[in-house]
Amino acid sequence: MSMPPVRNWFNVPGLSRRCAACIGLALAVVTSVPPAKAEQAVVLEIDGVIGPAIADYVLRELRAAPAGEARIVVLRMNTPGGLDTSMRTIIAAILASPVPVVTYVAPNGARAASAGTYIAYASAVAAMAPGTNIGAATPVRLGTSPLPGGTPQQPAGQGSGEEKGKAAEPADAESRKAINDAVAFIRGLAELNGRNAEWAAEAVRSAASLPASEALKLNVIDVIADDIPDLLRQIDGRTVKVAGQPRRLASAGLDTVVVAPDWRTELLAVITNPNIAFLLMLIGVYGLIFEFLNPGAVAPGLIGAISLLVAFYALNLLPISYAGVALVLLGVGLMVAEAHIGAFGVIGVGGIVAFLVGAIMMFPSRVPEFALSPVVLVVAAALTAGLFLLVLAMLLRSRRRAVITGREALLGAEAEVVSWGADEGRVRIAGEIWRAHAAAPLQPGTRVRVAGRDGLVLRVEPA
Repeated sequence: MSMPPVRNWFNVPGLSRRCAACIGLALAVVTSVPPAKAEQAVVLEIDGVIGPAIADYVLRELRAAPAGEARIVVLRMNTPGGLDTSMRTIIAAILASPVPVVTYVAPNGARAASAGTYIAYASAVAAMAPGTNIGAATPVRLGTSPLPGGTPQQPAGQGSGEEKGKAAEPADAESRKAINDAVAFIRGLAELNGRNAEWAAEAVRSAASLPASEALKLNVIDVIADDIPDLLRQIDGRTVKVAGQPRRLASAGLDTVVVAPDWRTELLAVITNPNIAFLLMLIGVYGLIFEFLNPGAVAPGLIGAISLLVAFYALNLLPISYAGVALVLLGVGLMVAEAHIGAFGVIGVGGIVAFLVGAIMMFPSRVPEFALSPVVLVVAAALTAGLFLLVLAMLLRSRRRAVITGREALLGAEAEVVSWGADEGRVRIAGEIWRAHAAAPLQPGTRVRVAGRDGLVLRVEPA
């Protein structure tokens, strides 16, 4: 005998009403429980220079990973380096993450240079695709250019060991401090994850770099993988350190989910561009100046205030020289003061010089993507100087123009005699009646010219 449909179970003979209610409740619970979601390997894209936008993106996603279905986070990376502050933010997030973080230098032809090397060393697993390279971790502010007071560093692999050791040691104390700090930092990361600390120090001191095959041989990385699925298969079962505790990875069969940078990251990348931040600051300053000179215009003040706040937010995230910012603002202030005081260019020229020097000092970073473009600097300085010269020319022109209001406006003006006594009478000038006196009697209707003024009495003479 076949079982009747579920909807007719309540009508099966011999089935008690209580049993039928239990079966109905069980069916309701089973049908209401959502299916379990598959565990995921979340892939984050780091493509390009590492800055505040990338750091914010990685930090947010690593914080969100424990609350989701992520069992592994993969940083698919191709970077020439970036800012030290952003790099350290990402590394701190990796070390604190309860979810294992894997750095994967990919695709073929990608690199993990400078800041990318530190991030790879900080990750629980460091992997590379074939045809990629890693290294060149010398602090970018030093680079390979001649150091102050010393000789230029030699490229890795050239010269004897003694010569390379000497070349790797900067001559000035500040550079040595930066190099030693970077070496200590990357050595600590290497020891934390059991990687080659000696090569890491060499990558910092002499900008050494390795292809994927040699990096694997020297224990710089853990895996060479063709793609993400191959990477997940190879690291399955590997024991790594996660938040200071050993953990066995279970990565086989995970669904791969790529989380691309969202609109917030894209917007942050735009406003933290030094050129955009610099222009926003200028727009904000000039907008507020125009609003103060023309109260009630509203639009310049509103645009200026918004631009200035966004600029200050962006500048707070960038490595800037506050002395440079102060000089830029001082230069703008001096040019505005020139327009009001009229010192015939002396204050204005000083303002232009302060503006240019401050703009050059403002972004000291030698990372190309986080330095002020010379084109933007020249254009901004030219527009500022042009505005200053325009205001100065208008000021000089206004000084040469004849006065048409006030006390001086009456001198030389013509009037008509309305009535006259012996040596004093009344004249009409510009529709107004004034008392006047002259050296000789005048007849009503005579045209006269104002020669001077004594209080409220005009001195006139025949026109």
